Amino acid sequence: QVQVVESGGGLVQAGGSLRLSCTASGLTFADYHMSWFRQAPGKEREGVSCIDRRGTSTKYTPSVEGRFTISRDNAKNTVYLQMDSLKPEDTAMYYCAAGWIGAYCVLAEGFYNYWGQGTQVSVSS
Repeated sequence: QVQVVESGGGLVQAGGSLRLSCTASGLTFADYHMSWFRQAPGKEREGVSCIDRRGTSTKYTPSVEGRFTISRDNAKNTVYLQMDSLKPEDTAMYYCAAGWIGAYCVLAEGFYNYWGQGTQVSVSS
């Protein structure tokens, strides 16, 4: 049974940092691209960042480029999202997803097979 579990969310002041972690089990982690999506209240879920299965290629949505960094440790079946210079508009539920489709990761929900339950990130002004 595949499980995807996020952790590391919380409440932080604007300008602060958080590091999210996501551990996947029940699958061959190194075969999967990994991504982070987020959904704010009243808004659609959006792709934030993704990293390919080898960790050699990454993508970011423009609003987080230069502030967020995605990385992975295949030996630990874990992907990370380092979030710096956080803004109130980053407030959302953050979801981790694993997908095996394609040679490179994409920020589109349909490419991901397994999802976590989410971790809440709240940024106060």
